[in-house]
Formats: sequence, C-alpha cells, structure tokens
Amino acid sequence: MAPSAAEMTKNSSAEVLEEAVTLVFQPGTLAVEAIQVNDKAVPSPVLIVAPKDAGTYPVAMLLHGFSLQNQFYKQLLGHVASHGFIMVAPQFHLGDTLTKGDIAPAAKVADWLPEGLPSVLPKGVEPELSKLALAGHSRGGHTAFSLALGHAQTKLNFSALIGLDPVAGTGKSFQLQPKILTNEPSSFDMAMPVLVIGTGLGECGLLPSAPRGVNHADFYRKCGSPCYYFVTRDYGHLDMLDDDTPKFFTYLCKDGDGSKDRMRRCVAGIIVAFLNAALGNKDGDLEVILRDPAVAPAMLDPVEHRLAHARTLSKL
Repeated sequence: MAPSAAEMTKNSSAEVLEEAVTLVFQPGTLAVEAIQVNDKAVPSPVLIVAPKDAGTYPVAMLLHGFSLQNQFYKQLLGHVASHGFIMVAPQFHLGDTLTKGDIAPAAKVADWLPEGLPSVLPKGVEPELSKLALAGHSRGGHTAFSLALGHAQTKLNFSALIGLDPVAGTGKSFQLQPKILTNEPSSFDMAMPVLVIGTGLGECGLLPSAPRGVNHADFYRKCGSPCYYFVTRDYGHLDMLDDDTPKFFTYLCKDGDGSKDRMRRCVAGIIVAFLNAALGNKDGDLEVILRDPAVAPAMLDPVEHRLAHARTLSKL
C-alpha cells in the first residue's frame, strides 16, 4: 500500500530535520575571535573565544583537565563559539591544583564574569549571563560537578552542566576531594540539565586516564534528570584536544585510530545541540542525535538519557 500524504510529509520532515542537525557537527556561520586575558583584574589567566558579530550570546565556562593548558582546547572552543556562544576557559596553575584544587579558583573566575567579561569582548558583543553553562574535561569535570553541587559559592547561577570524560580520581578508593561519587544512584542534587560525554578508550591501558569506578559512567549514574549521556566508543581521553597539542601531554593516554577532527566535531556538535536545548529551548538537534546517533561524525555507543521528572533509565 502506498504511503499516505500525511506519512510522506512526516517522513520528508524527518529527513530534512536529520539533514539539518548534521550542521551542528560543522563549524557555525559566525566568525570568532580568541582573546587572551592575563591582567591582574582576572583571578586566573583566561582564554575567551567569542563571536565577532555584534549580538548577545549565552556563556559557557570550560575547565581544563589535569596538567593541561586551556590553549589545547582552542579548536573545540572555536567550533562551539561559531554557533553563537561565548566560551571562557580559565588556566589553573598546577601547583595550586595539587595543593588546594581548582574549585575555589573556578568560582572566582565565575564571579569575575559580570564585571570583567563585557570589558574584553569584541565591540557590540554582549554576554547573556542569565544563561551560563559550566563544563569540565577530565579532572576539570570533577571540578565542574563539585562547583555545581555547591562546594564553592558563586554570585551567578549555572543553567547547564557538561562533563567531558570526567574523572574523579584513580579509583573508587582513591577519589579526589570532595568525594562526590557516592554509592547512591541519581544522588547529584542539581536543578539543571546535565550532559556527560565519555570515551570508550579512556578506561583502557595499563594506566587508564579515566578509570572504571570514577569515570563518565559513574558521573552519569549519579545524575538525576534531565541528563544526557554519549560515549565516543573508538576514541581516547585526550582525542578532543587540538592537533598540535604537544605529545608530552598525551603520550600516556590511549589514542583512537580514527580522525581526531571527527572526534572534536562530534564532541563540539553534541555540546552545541545540548546548549541549544538547555539554554535556548531549541531541542530539535539533540532529539535527532538521541534518535539516530549515526548522524554524528564518530560512533556513539552507548547513548542514553533520563528525561525531566523521570527516574527510570531510557536507553535508545
């Protein structure tokens, strides 16, 4: 039996939507500018990547991984910024990280944003700080979750949280302080949507970068709803960093065999789709990726989510 006109229209609309959603995995239409802020007015050195075109844009703060540099994330930051977001990446000092951690310094940078950020942005570009997301990679993911859970106070409220292959220590018995990964599922009490992106190879090797028991899977299990979970199956812990990241920083981590450009575009595209949904009430991109993960440049497996007001796990 031939499909009805309504079915043809529905199928056509779905095809158009799935074709359009792939655009989040490509650089956006906005030209961007990288701005390095090192003056005494900012609590920590900050790399800002923002659109050049005048307008008001949501803000996301990305906390780097242990011993890494914010400069290593420039391609990832630029991709997200080109879709209409102001990206703020502080640089924390390794000595301070080892002795005191990054939670308090991250809170200080967040408190700098209302006064400091507008003064360093391109002319006509304004931050919409009522729509502020917090993200962290690796140990920076633990810092971001800890900050969102209230282990340091900030003047601004966060509207969304992102963990990029987050890590909370070297094992269940050797967690970073504060020990936020309890044995209770859905124990994170946060009134905001959460995105967790993991890597399939992060827990592999003699010295795993993201060990089982304290990695992305555990962070996701502790989240309530709404929460979204994607794992780039064939890539490693640092494969989202820039191509020119010195090998000194990455030689202990297991790399994926595929294109790191695909990995970065995959991670950046999911971030864009999530931020559009969480901060802009535009959830079409995210819904399509959840329904058909094959639209992403890299293999996503598993893909899971918990919807708002639902405690049961939904797995696609």
